[in-house]
Formats: sequence, C-alpha cells, structure tokens
Amino acid sequence: MLQAIWAQDQNGLIGNNDQLPWYLPADLKYFKDKTLHHTLVMGRHTFEGMGAKALPQRETIILTHDRNYQAENVQIVNSPEEILAIALYKDVFIAGGAAVYQYFLPHCQKLYKTVIDAEFEGDTYFPPVDWTKWQLVARKVGQIDKKNPYPYRFETYQIK
Repeated sequence: MLQAIWAQDQNGLIGNNDQLPWYLPADLKYFKDKTLHHTLVMGRHTFEGMGAKALPQRETIILTHDRNYQAENVQIVNSPEEILAIALYKDVFIAGGAAVYQYFLPHCQKLYKTVIDAEFEGDTYFPPVDWTKWQLVARKVGQIDKKNPYPYRFETYQIK
C-alpha cells in the first residue's frame, strides 16, 4: 500500500533549503512510529537534507534522475514505476520532497499529515490535494510543552 507522510505549517510549507523549517520532536517520534520496519521513499534532495544517511530499521529507497548517484545502505531507483510495483506487495511511505509527493499522491491510499499551527519561512510547499477524494479517519491534537512549543495535530486520511 502506498502512503504519504509529511509535516506542514498552516500555509502548507514543508521545507527550507531541503530541511524542515522547525524542530518538533513529537512529530519526529510520530514519523518514526509510523514508518519503523517499513519502506521509505524520498527524493535525493530530501535524503541529503537529512544528512544522506538511511534511517535505522527502515528500508530506504532514493528516487533520483541521476543514474550515477550512490549512497550507502539505500536502494537507488530512477523510475517511479519501480516504486509503484514495490507498493503492490508491501507498505511504502512517501517521505518527500514536493515533486515526489506530487507524483505519488494520485496513487496513495492513506495520508499521514502533521499540521503545525504556526507560520515559518521556507521555499517548498506540499502540492495541492483534492480533499474531496479523502476522508479524515483520525485526528489527534499534540501536546505543547517546552520541547514542542507550537500547536500541532496529527491527521490521518483514507482515500474514499
């Protein structure tokens, strides 16, 4: 099953210079809890923005046009069709960036969205979503504390 997971600010911002524009440990934990022992797909810029290291206990696939790209402990693919084939027999999480989300959104069955009710500076936005095709199936408001200073919520959508 193909799924997308991301965090955004109230305006749909998801990145700044290939990195998250905020630090929200509760969202990082949520991401880990959802993706642990599953397959993650991301573009090269997103991967490099995370330090170019595979996340532990997850199969990481990097989708890139660069046929010469190499990185340790990850699988490199050059075709989105390869990802779609993999998603036929196991859970695959699309984890960015914007162009990768845009390509795979029409193929996703589930969306995991963290909304941070604040405004940040950045250069990358989540692509438009036709929310009439999605049903909200879970919503949890996150707890604000010293380490998580912004109001936020976790939303899960399923395709109708």
